[in-house]
Amino acid sequence: MRIDVVSIFPEYLAALDLSLIGKARQDGVLDVRVHDLRTFTTDRHRTVDDTPYGGGAGMVMKPEPWALALEAVVAASPTAARRPTLIVPSPAGAVFNQAMAHELAGLDHLVFACGRYEGIDERAIDWARGQFDVRPVSLGDYVLNGGEVAVLAMVEAVGRLIPGVVGNPESLVEESHSDGLLEYPVYTKPSSWRGRDIPEVLLSGNHAKIAQWRRVEQFQRTAERRPDLLADVEAATLSPADMKALRAAGFDVVDGRLVRPPY
Repeated sequence: MRIDVVSIFPEYLAALDLSLIGKARQDGVLDVRVHDLRTFTTDRHRTVDDTPYGGGAGMVMKPEPWALALEAVVAASPTAARRPTLIVPSPAGAVFNQAMAHELAGLDHLVFACGRYEGIDERAIDWARGQFDVRPVSLGDYVLNGGEVAVLAMVEAVGRLIPGVVGNPESLVEESHSDGLLEYPVYTKPSSWRGRDIPEVLLSGNHAKIAQWRRVEQFQRTAERRPDLLADVEAATLSPADMKALRAAGFDVVDGRLVRPPY
């Protein structure tokens, strides 16, 4: 996969040289390139922003440097026959989740535009639709100073799904959000630590019982921490043990859907 990131703070993306993503870059599994937007300015001050039309606080990123930068990225794209996908981190975008990470991991070329200040001139985003599949994306309902933090999170979430990035592919299956639920709690040695013992079932060697325990723990944890995720669970797929855990957490099935009384 080819990933291009455009930012006025390219040094912010140095973390992409670390850990599994950094190793994947070294091994050629991921081709990640970071570009400094200021190199695409034409004035001696390397200006990338100006005051907003209509007034208001803050500054807006100018469209021309972005157009020049994105044109350069397209010109160097290894997938000339297919349009790259341009991700624009924005609190006004669709919320990023594991399903979107899997979708993006199936693409050949991702481009990330790290906005700053009050954002990028909307005309640059509209113009980019002529050469990119443009997707404004948000990490959540809060505001950051710029897109770099969001890009680091998204590149890691997407990159780890590329074959060859994570050493043990099975670790990608049993984790939070892989099946729409939060992950079960995990433990390691020693079995007793500071007066706290791990659940006995994990010492039983009975893999069927362990799998059942983990499934119940997933439902209990999801009901407690992220009950909104249970709205997408198909009630018909739930086992009696699943329902027992959910009823203990205050949920029941009404008209084929999981709901929490009163209903």
